Amino acid sequence: MNSTYKIGFYTAISLVIANMIGTGVFTSLGFQLFDIHSVFSILVLWLLGGIISFCGALVYGELGVAIPRSGGEYVYLSKLMHPSVGFMSGWVSSTVGFAAPVALASMALGTYVHKIIPEINITVCALTVVAIITVVHSTNLKFGSSVQKVLTILKVLVILCFIVAGFIHTPGHETTLAPQPDTMKEIFSAGFWLSLMYVSYAYSGWNAASYLAGDMENPKKNLPKALLLGTLIVTIIYVLLNFVFLYSAPMSELTGVLEIGHVSAAHIFGETIGKMMSIIIAFLLLSSISAMIMAGPRIIKSMGEDLPMLSVLAKTNKYHVPYMAVITQSLITVLLILTAQFESVLTFVGFSLSIFTFMTVSSIFILRYRKIETSGYKTWGYPVTPLIFLALNGYTIYKVLEMKPTESLLGLLNVAIGGLVYFIGKRVSENKQINKLC
Repeated sequence: MNSTYKIGFYTAISLVIANMIGTGVFTSLGFQLFDIHSVFSILVLWLLGGIISFCGALVYGELGVAIPRSGGEYVYLSKLMHPSVGFMSGWVSSTVGFAAPVALASMALGTYVHKIIPEINITVCALTVVAIITVVHSTNLKFGSSVQKVLTILKVLVILCFIVAGFIHTPGHETTLAPQPDTMKEIFSAGFWLSLMYVSYAYSGWNAASYLAGDMENPKKNLPKALLLGTLIVTIIYVLLNFVFLYSAPMSELTGVLEIGHVSAAHIFGETIGKMMSIIIAFLLLSSISAMIMAGPRIIKSMGEDLPMLSVLAKTNKYHVPYMAVITQSLITVLLILTAQFESVLTFVGFSLSIFTFMTVSSIFILRYRKIETSGYKTWGYPVTPLIFLALNGYTIYKVLEMKPTESLLGLLNVAIGGLVYFIGKRVSENKQINKLC
């Protein structure tokens, strides 16, 4: 029974929610407030991020139904554009796209725990968490799925309780939802669009279920539902959560602050209970770390299946879990934690990942042109919804390239390295085949 276990709808939707709700929503608001000074503009920012993600999820649903194989962008781009394009996408995701966020979340978890229990070393805590969750997801898919569902349910319940408490709380400062005189100027400012890049990063993970389509029960039905419902739920949570942050504490106390959750909780519950928010956020991060360690290796596995040079990464155990891919991703995570390079890596991860999500969504037009059967599911609002995603995502990529050229070029360099690895791998494989024929 275990050998044929498939991921159900609730695990799929928990992957989407857990991948999306990580450190971003609890840390990025303080930096957005440097350039944006009205509640209305901030909520527009987070709502816009949700709209972009939802439009993308609509497209990924159709792509996943047409090509129900694990691997996400790697699989879609390989089939619809070119294997080299897919490989470069998979390279970015497998080298830093998942490993760096796992490293960041693990170190953040260690930091929160250290604040409550100073005797616990931050790095040791982070490494221990990565090791335990790696073992969980490299052994048994059914057990790993159960762990993921429980952690995600608890995460959503805790956040909803926090939101309800925030609305009940009576703040000591005035807050208005109404647009301010400079609101439109803020929305069209360069700072707003740079903030949208970080908000989009906070929303990243809306495509998580597509990475495990091949391990999913009835993917043609469950994949689109998981992508769309998961993204919608998180969008609502993000908008409400940011409103609670701004409603509960003055902007002056939030601007430039990393631990937004702690500041807001201190105002809502008092300083003593507010301190416990550190442990609560640490607990919430377990779900995110688990989801990324579960989803990311499926890309590595698919790459190993397609490129003989990397075939060792496609190995699975008797439960069909790609344990070598899980271990490989976690080793990269450990390296980033020990060298403390994940923060600098994250500055260009968002840029390079956005390029490939842009290309993946644009591939829906290739899918339609080739008339590949999608068994009834079609992108709602086609072609308007894909074009909305491409326009907003494309403009954000342009602004980041303009404002952060160094980080953007580093991201493109990593993409180029992936392309080089692909062509070397293909050449090695072709030479081996020639030698066999000789």
